[in-house]
Amino acid sequence: MVERQIKLTANEDVKEFVNQASKCDFDIDIFYNRVVIDAKSILGVLSMDLTRVLTVRCNGHDEGFDKFLNKFAVA
Repeated sequence: MVERQIKLTANEDVKEFVNQASKCDFDIDIFYNRVVIDAKSILGVLSMDLTRVLTVRCNGHDEGFDKFLNKFAVA
């Protein structure tokens, strides 16, 4: 299980994120505090507070998705 901190600032970022997450064959969750959403659900991700830093939890590994997350990574 891998966790990364990301920041999605625009609806286009959300669309791109969900599109890439949907290509993975394992579960990916995105959350902050106690709110946990399936990262492959565009409506779910759009319903989150995008002003916050979000945590992505991957229950598998995909090298391409890891590289993609670097685009939105928070230092």
